[in-house]
Amino acid sequence: MHTTTTVHIINRGRGRVVEPTPNSPSSLLPHKSQSPLLPSLVLRIFVCEVAARRMEGGVGEVDHLAGERATAQFDVEHMKVAWAGSRHAVDVADRMARLVASDPVFRKDNRTMLPRKELFKDTLRKATHAWKRIVELRLTEEEANLLRLYVDQPGYVDLHWGMFVPAIKGQGTEEQQKKWLPLAYKFQIIGCYAQTELGHGSNVQGLETTATFDPKTDEFVMHSPTLTSSKWWPGGLGKASTHAVVYARLITEGKDYGIHGFIVQLRSLEDHSPLPGVTLGDIGGKFGSGAYNSMDNGLLRFDHVRIPRDQMLMRLSQVTKEGKYVHSDVPKQLLYGTMVFVRQTIVADASKALSRATCIAVRYSAIRKQFGPQTGGPETQVLNYKTQQSRLFPLLASAYAFRFVGEWLKWLYTDVMLKLEAKDFSTLQEAHACTAGLKAVTTSVTADGIEECRKLCGGHGYLNSSGLPELFAIYVPACTYEGDNVVLLLQVARFLMKTVSQLASGKQPVGTTAYMGNIQYLMQCRCGVNTAEDWLNPAAIREVFEARALRMAVNCAQNINKAPGQEEGFHELSPDLLEVAVAHVQLIIVTKFIEKLEQDILGEGVKEQLRNLCNVYALYLVHKHLGDFLSTGCITARQGALANEQLGKLYAQVRPNAVALVDAFNYTDHYLGSVLGRYDGNVYPALYEEAWKDPLNDTVVPDGYREHLRPLLKQQLKLSRL
Repeated sequence: MHTTTTVHIINRGRGRVVEPTPNSPSSLLPHKSQSPLLPSLVLRIFVCEVAARRMEGGVGEVDHLAGERATAQFDVEHMKVAWAGSRHAVDVADRMARLVASDPVFRKDNRTMLPRKELFKDTLRKATHAWKRIVELRLTEEEANLLRLYVDQPGYVDLHWGMFVPAIKGQGTEEQQKKWLPLAYKFQIIGCYAQTELGHGSNVQGLETTATFDPKTDEFVMHSPTLTSSKWWPGGLGKASTHAVVYARLITEGKDYGIHGFIVQLRSLEDHSPLPGVTLGDIGGKFGSGAYNSMDNGLLRFDHVRIPRDQMLMRLSQVTKEGKYVHSDVPKQLLYGTMVFVRQTIVADASKALSRATCIAVRYSAIRKQFGPQTGGPETQVLNYKTQQSRLFPLLASAYAFRFVGEWLKWLYTDVMLKLEAKDFSTLQEAHACTAGLKAVTTSVTADGIEECRKLCGGHGYLNSSGLPELFAIYVPACTYEGDNVVLLLQVARFLMKTVSQLASGKQPVGTTAYMGNIQYLMQCRCGVNTAEDWLNPAAIREVFEARALRMAVNCAQNINKAPGQEEGFHELSPDLLEVAVAHVQLIIVTKFIEKLEQDILGEGVKEQLRNLCNVYALYLVHKHLGDFLSTGCITARQGALANEQLGKLYAQVRPNAVALVDAFNYTDHYLGSVLGRYDGNVYPALYEEAWKDPLNDTVVPDGYREHLRPLLKQQLKLSRL
């Protein structure tokens, strides 16, 4: 006999009780088309899901932000869909986030208090447990990726899936993929990506590690000829990885053919000890408590280590048994696909990190009260201060802007891959410049934005329990890895200078540079804004941003032409060229936000709120870079003042919707990892409780009292006679 139990679930977006739906925890139950799970396992998942929902604001708990949520002028549930991209994406993410939040193994509130060794062991435990859950629950690739995301602890798996596997997919032959990928997919080997060296990072062509072919044994000899040739920084290399894709100078028949990738085993698969000739270790502690210290960034040196010839990644080129270097018929441009994919991921990560920081800052700013009217009365919510709004709301708008440009990058990746298959390479340089610029701008703004959110939270933002110091420490390396941001922006600028130089020949620019083809108009047009409200016209905003970007680019190109040589001119004007690149990238982001608003967006008030955020993002950039817009003649001083006036009005429109706008990110308290950003707003009791968890409070009288404090207080210090 079977009984049916109805489970009531709290809907966080609305704060109401609803019946289970196909998207509720019961959706984890297997359908007939799925492989059946053990009944006890299903029950455990179900119970954990319900527990997680209750932990996020369950029956009987007070919602201290209910008043803020009541003022929202839009449908939060539909905004969640707009943010996530689809209802399916919302549901899957919600299910995986709660699955992680309800599992005690994935606890992270004590992470910043753990010594390095314990932290790393905790990372290993979580990674293994996550893989166990993925296998037990037969999760799809999408679900597995989200589960790892919500575990939210940097570790070797990030590089295994994010770099090692894609490198083999992109650069390995079919035969090599058949051999190595099944091992990687099952974690029978653990891989990392060993490119950066002690002496070289951004300058990949300067790498010193060598791979010299020996035709007598049909092997490559891997060697680290100098101290600076030591591999340095690869995540997962220090302690976890058994294999690596190692980038080295390929030398055969006495000739250096430049940098190529090689699959190299580093550790024994029996006892995990380094193989002969391989020196391995961790490079040491890094910035912050917890944070990226959970990752075993490593060092690696080779002492004439031999590997079989077929462990050179040979999709694009290969070495024969006789030592002849041969290019394959596969175009080297295929590497662009991997590059676009990786950068798209980085931009998406920027929106996640910035949205987490703004979620914490908005919620706490709505709870925190400071000062009040001089006549007496209640203190003022910090979020009501215009200075708080002018610093915080542009970051909130940026989080949404980065999310939508990240969505567009997914389309760009698909487009690039289709063109590569058709051997159409006409847009590849533009795609490279576009993705390089977006990576640089979004990561820089996000890193600075997280720190700004910390300051917006006052003194409590400096506490580890606020979540913001660790979030910053984890995120800030993104400004350096996968291309230093300044180096990338200079690459963008070089491409823009080339594009400008080709305009005179009649060559039409493509993709995100297509606006440059309208040079005759954009170089002489005048902004038509007459009132503050005119700045709400997307066509006016777009034209102003296009004119600014093009005029700055043309001005730099003209100044470079005045220099004795092009390279000398580029070097001298490099600070200006950085600004040109940034202007171009900001135009891309503004344009993609505007294009998002041209789509059908469901939900009462949703499009209106997104339009407000789009305008905040654009007009804040006008305010921040007012000098550029004025010096290029794109707008007048009066129009700049009108932009600031309209920006203030927009802040007032965002204010009643601010908490609901961060609710739409749909983050669990576990993923947010912040007592200040709690969904229920119950901040101060949580701060007090969190303080007592610190190991320093394990004893009332501190260790060291008798040795150091007591002698001082009792004037019993033993003084040396000099």
